[in-house]
Amino acid sequence: MIGHRDMALATEERKAKNVGQTLRRLGHYFRPYWVALLFTAVFVIAGTYMRVLIPDLQGQAVDCYLQPYTTSQFAGDSGSLFGPMADSAAVTNCTYTTVDPNATREQVLRGFGLLILIITLLYVGNAVVSGIQFFLMSWAGFKAIRDIREEVFAHVHRLSLGYFTRHEAGDVMSRFTNDVDTLQQVMGFGLVSVIQGALFIVWIVYNMVSRSWSFALISLVTLPLMFFATRWFSQQARRAFRVARQEIGSVNADLQESISAVREVQAFSREEENIEQFQAQNAANRDANIRAQVYTSALAPTLEALSYVSLAVVAAVGGYYILSGQDMFGTVISLGLVITFIAYTQQFNQPVQQIAVLWTNIQSAIAGAERIFNLLDENPDLVDKPDAIEMPQIVGHVRFENVWAEYNPGEPVLKGIELEAKPGEMVAIVGPTGAGKTTIINLLPRFWDVSAGRVTIDEHDVRDVTRRSLRGQMGIVLQDTFLFSDTVMNNIRYGRPDASDAEVIAAAKLSRAHDFIVNLENGYETVLGERGTGLSQGQRQLLAIARVALIDPRILILDEATSSVDTRTERQIQAALDQLLQGRTSFVIAHRLSTIRHADQLLVLDQGRIVERGTHESLLAAKGFYYNLYMSQFRRQIETGEVEEEVFFVPAD
Repeated sequence: MIGHRDMALATEERKAKNVGQTLRRLGHYFRPYWVALLFTAVFVIAGTYMRVLIPDLQGQAVDCYLQPYTTSQFAGDSGSLFGPMADSAAVTNCTYTTVDPNATREQVLRGFGLLILIITLLYVGNAVVSGIQFFLMSWAGFKAIRDIREEVFAHVHRLSLGYFTRHEAGDVMSRFTNDVDTLQQVMGFGLVSVIQGALFIVWIVYNMVSRSWSFALISLVTLPLMFFATRWFSQQARRAFRVARQEIGSVNADLQESISAVREVQAFSREEENIEQFQAQNAANRDANIRAQVYTSALAPTLEALSYVSLAVVAAVGGYYILSGQDMFGTVISLGLVITFIAYTQQFNQPVQQIAVLWTNIQSAIAGAERIFNLLDENPDLVDKPDAIEMPQIVGHVRFENVWAEYNPGEPVLKGIELEAKPGEMVAIVGPTGAGKTTIINLLPRFWDVSAGRVTIDEHDVRDVTRRSLRGQMGIVLQDTFLFSDTVMNNIRYGRPDASDAEVIAAAKLSRAHDFIVNLENGYETVLGERGTGLSQGQRQLLAIARVALIDPRILILDEATSSVDTRTERQIQAALDQLLQGRTSFVIAHRLSTIRHADQLLVLDQGRIVERGTHESLLAAKGFYYNLYMSQFRRQIETGEVEEEVFFVPAD
């Protein structure tokens, strides 16, 4: 059978991978920071212009100041390198400088020095604007990453419980960590470098073509090969990086599961098997990353080899054109122009190689972004209606009217459930494993929706009110209490952050938790370990009861709240629950007789249907399904007049 993880990965792999759409969605997160992007664009253009201008000025330094001064061209001071300038066709190439053919040596030196100073200032200016543009882009990128993280975090909290039954927590966490971190790596430096490199390439090609069509075409002879090599290697790398992103999600899922279940692993001596399983998963991640790095590593030397071919072609053809005096179209080719083309070719190859290297990182980031957007595209199974109202103050009148429920289409878990709980009544639910007990209580706070019929509270269909206003008036105590790595005070205050310290202490006293809390190292300010490490199961349950008591719910749900503690602790918890249950409508699933024997209604479920209902005494007297469960599970008799020795009742779902 395919596991949840395999199904999730298969689903992702079937979805269309649209790079353009992914980039457009990423662009949406940059919109609030358009001013920074605008200035970044200005600095990118300015920096690119400076980089393109430098080779032109270097070529003109040769054509306009050095090449005309050969001994055969001296018009005055014979044998002097800096005599008056002779007429030369090369002088017409001095686009950015003005050269007087009759200039003196001092004037030539001054002009040449000024040109060198301009070139130096262009190098410095390019470095300055590059630093500014990278800072601005990084600033906007980190802001966008923050927004993405916040949106993903908020979306995860909106997803229904069904999503988390189909996806492992470690894989979901991987979207926050590995995928977002990979995206973050290219949001600043990488993205600007690719954009600037692409603009630089286009600008260089334009300049080369405008000076000599034939020389430009010959100089760019390897460009198609570079393009196809980059495209092919990038496609392969992107596929490999997508698999690598999925595999690291699986590694995180295995790691999170193994750490969370370390006690069970050690209890069943499964350390070696878990290690082998993790090694296999880690090896799959290793292989996926190696495949991605193979393509990444092969691209750079391929482009470097092609760049050397380009330089050799430019040097050879340029030398031929100089000797022949012109190119095939009659354009005069000077030494300075050849030097300019050589510099263009070198600078042209640098951004191509840089883009190729960075592009593999961008491919990995796009693969990570796709996984993030796949998560964001998950629609919650349950949403509030557009016209949903706020739930009024609950009185506690609950009805199930011909309720059917299913987790998988066509496989009903509840079948025609009818029940009514009046305000203040306690409804106990019993039945064998898989009967649908937990499903009933999941419908009340609308963790799941009915597939037919309806659930009403005080005549309001739970689907017609907002989930927040509904759940805010309910309290839930589960068998497995979750406590946060925070102080005891804040754990109790979790459901009502504005509660005062006095109200928290009052709730702890009601739940019988106050006595053990004050004996902790720092009392209510004691910081608990993960999931309440350091406290007993009973103490964690008492804190859970205190947390619920603080919000003062009108409907209380107890799902096996006392099944994991010993009999003595159970009595202490039961005393707290008895006080908490007073005046509230409550639904209780329990193993122990003391929790349900005084229930106003006792519902017996079997295969999704209520097969019996009544009080504890009446159902025992009927000697039906409930009686058989009772007799098959109890091993001790309760002696009249003595302290009750409670034992487990029926298995949980």
